[in-house]
Amino acid sequence: MKIPFTKMSGAGNDFVVVDNRAGIISEPHQFSISVCTRRLGIGADGVLMLEKSARADFKMRYYNADGTDAGMCGNGGRCIAKYAVDNHIVSPVKFTFEALGYIYHVTRYAPTIYELKMKDPFDIKLNQPIKINDKMIKGNYLNTGTDHSVIFLDENPELGLLESTDVFNIGRSIRYHQLYQPKGTNANFVSKVESNSIKIRTYERGVEDETLACGTGSVASALLSALKFGWSSPVNVGVKSGDTLIVGFDKNEKRSFSNVTLKGPAENIFSGNINLDKAFHILSE
Repeated sequence: MKIPFTKMSGAGNDFVVVDNRAGIISEPHQFSISVCTRRLGIGADGVLMLEKSARADFKMRYYNADGTDAGMCGNGGRCIAKYAVDNHIVSPVKFTFEALGYIYHVTRYAPTIYELKMKDPFDIKLNQPIKINDKMIKGNYLNTGTDHSVIFLDENPELGLLESTDVFNIGRSIRYHQLYQPKGTNANFVSKVESNSIKIRTYERGVEDETLACGTGSVASALLSALKFGWSSPVNVGVKSGDTLIVGFDKNEKRSFSNVTLKGPAENIFSGNINLDKAFHILSE
């Protein structure tokens, strides 16, 4: 059985996108592990499945590279939005999709630029002490559709500059820290560039490595930066791939946010067919 797919990138966050409205993929966890394994499969940070929805134009289901169910993915949301437009599943300007029971609104600004209206973030925790290897790190937490710990490097000078921070090992320790059990968390490291502009690097749960970008991590980092530095909307977020994501928001009383948006690129890399009978071997079109 051959299943068409599109390999896509959202600011460097890469995904395998498939149309599963017919329910062909019955074992999505194993499927995701197989196709995301780099060198042996297609290789990706995760799998995006487009499925039917009774509440929106379509439903997005997102699985991590390790096969686990993921939370919301902002970069993935923009990619599956472009996929839906390119394949004439939705109108090309404004539409909606469902993910984890929430309806996301999409605006297309250009063939490769999409904006998502995000779920209101919740559960802000500031100045969390995180003990790692007998050292204390000051962290912050915010759920922007999934769990994010945000580490400001100016508050943690012992971690060094953003370019030299040990994102893999420190991020992994934060990801599995008892403070965030049982689910764990993503870990974002933030450096202020100038007013309303930051750069981040992210260790992603489920990928279990640093990724070139993280959409919901960019949102969490931008919103917490707005609180920390007193910024208004929008905040520009430079990610490791070199792309910039734009986070818009309304800042409310009592450290809360609403009308959060995430704007940035979504691009096709290549398309092909996955042959399930031959260990997910890729057959070129």
